Amino acid sequence: MPLAMASPGEVVQVVDIRAGGGLTKRLADMGLLPGVNIRVISSQRPGPVVVEVKGTRLALGYGMAQKILVTR
Repeated sequence: MPLAMASPGEVVQVVDIRAGGGLTKRLADMGLLPGVNIRVISSQRPGPVVVEVKGTRLALGYGMAQKILVTR
């Protein structure tokens, strides 16, 4: 499922990132790589999705969160 569909408080694992090379690299630089567990802090559809990755909080746009595929 896309990260944008995850509920606040849920811990999910990144499975795949379906984006172009530039966005994929940018997300990788922020620590969002396949296999990484992240916690959803808030998700306000269709607004930003705030996640915690390795102790750091990141705010992602809704469109960006749609391109990150996760599993529970």
